[in-house]
Amino acid sequence: MWRNFLIAGRFLTRLPIPDPGPVSEPDLGRSAVFFPLVGLLLGLIIWGLVVWSLSVLSAQVGVPDLGSGGGGHSPPYGVAAALVLVAWVWLTGGLHLDGLADTTDAWIGGLGDRNRTLNIMRDPGSGSFGVMALVLVLLCKWTALSALMTAGATASLIWIPVLARAQLLVLFLTTLSARPDGMGTTVRAHLPRTAAWSWLVVTLVASALYLGTEWLGLVATAGILFLVLRRSMMIRLGGFSGDTAGALVELSEALMLAMAVFFSLPQ
Repeated sequence: MWRNFLIAGRFLTRLPIPDPGPVSEPDLGRSAVFFPLVGLLLGLIIWGLVVWSLSVLSAQVGVPDLGSGGGGHSPPYGVAAALVLVAWVWLTGGLHLDGLADTTDAWIGGLGDRNRTLNIMRDPGSGSFGVMALVLVLLCKWTALSALMTAGATASLIWIPVLARAQLLVLFLTTLSARPDGMGTTVRAHLPRTAAWSWLVVTLVASALYLGTEWLGLVATAGILFLVLRRSMMIRLGGFSGDTAGALVELSEALMLAMAVFFSLPQ
């Protein structure tokens, strides 16, 4: 189990995780079970960076207690949010952002044709539509991070990366790979389905206990997005690809961050 977690961590992050050694196709499939756990590691790091950056900035501008309404100037939340977002992108190596850009280019440039869409996704370059998608998603994330910091409602940052990567397990369990020779086919062939469903249940229960009423909004948002994107994948490709899986993660995170902002508003 530990080795499979290391494989998942090295695949999804740029953290200095110990090298597990040579990775076989069965190893890759079994490691996917730990994607939500890797998301938890990312979430804890991101949340820690938010708390640390806010405490440092608050001390610099003379605000002794965030959210207390005391004297002093308001901390530059936008700057803190930008720094956290830079760290967030670095932690993942831009893996899912690359998938989002390729998927956007392919969906628009593919003109509804399956083979043309797959060929565009194979192109390592990014077109104008992909760049626009990256800018808009990162802008949404930065704005939401800034709003959550301003409201002092940052606990959801622990669980949003978890739920987004749990969506990958649902995708692997319910959807065929669009390419017979793709990584998705390998993962699906060796994914321990019982363990994957068990981890999904544990993820949902743990996040529900921690987030309370906010959990329903986050899960509903992610679930609706999943159904919409999966249907689009099936219509266009007959399954998913690595790029569309990455797009799912990025869009899920952005929408759940926006939903978290909604719950942070004064009731």
